[in-house]
Order: sequence, then C-alpha cells, then structure tokens
Amino acid sequence: MEQTQTGDARHRRRAGNEIKAAIRDLRIQLALFNHQVGGRLALKDVDLDCLDVLARSGPLTPSALARQAGLHPATLTGILDRLERGGWIARDRGQTDRRSVTIRLLPDRGSEVIRLYQPMIGAMDDVLADYSETELSLIADFLRRTAAAGEQANGELAQE
Repeated sequence: MEQTQTGDARHRRRAGNEIKAAIRDLRIQLALFNHQVGGRLALKDVDLDCLDVLARSGPLTPSALARQAGLHPATLTGILDRLERGGWIARDRGQTDRRSVTIRLLPDRGSEVIRLYQPMIGAMDDVLADYSETELSLIADFLRRTAAAGEQANGELAQE
C-alpha cells in the first residue's frame, strides 16, 4: 500500500513537472511570437503589453495603466510618447480638470494587430477543438488559477 502511494506521488510530481515545463515552453513561444508581431508593427514588447492592457480594460489613466502593466510611471511616459507618435493611442484631457489624462486606443490600428495575431488565434482554435466543454472548463480554471498564482508571486517579489 505504501509503495503504491509513493508511486502515485512520484507520478503526480512527474506530471506536475511536465506541466511546468510545457508552460515554460509556451512562455518562450508566446514571447517569440509577440516579438515577431512587434517587429512587424515597429513596436517593442512592452508597447504591445500596454496596448493589450488598454484593449482589455478600456481607457485608463497613466497611473492605472502603469500599475496594470507593471511599469514605473516614468517608464510609461516614454512608451506613451512612442505609442502616440505611432498613432496607436490618444491622450484625452479631462473636461473639468485639464490636468487629468485618460489614455485610449485609437480604433483604426486594431485590425493590423488582429491580422498579425490571426495565425496564432487560428492555431489555438484548432487545438481547443479537440477538447470537450468539460475539459475546456478545467483548462480555463487551471490557467486562471495559474495566472493568479503568478500575480501573487510577482507582487511578493516586487515588495522585496
């Protein structure tokens, strides 16, 4: 009985290590793909990160964007200058308080990004088609929980 439990623990640890290795491989492939997309659009990886945050969250103040993108506000200023010059974003002044600024995506450029990401989107759709709805729910839960664990670990590391 004890040998079975030891064998089960070993198999579980091995399976966990395979998942962690696959996540590392995925991280590298996504980073390479993002780098390729950024190169085609003359954007840096961090520029794409900021555009993604804005696409997901909608218009944000610079401080909120810096926080969500994990950037120092001073670093964000240069990124926003570059994105504004490239026609990716607009800085809108507040109506009542002209000192307040909101950053928003300009809608004309989104189709360029989507076109470049389409091969990856299509490939992911093909992979996902092989899974049942129950399996997809399990995978989505795993990814959400893994992202939350990463967010927590990142926060702890940032505080050190």
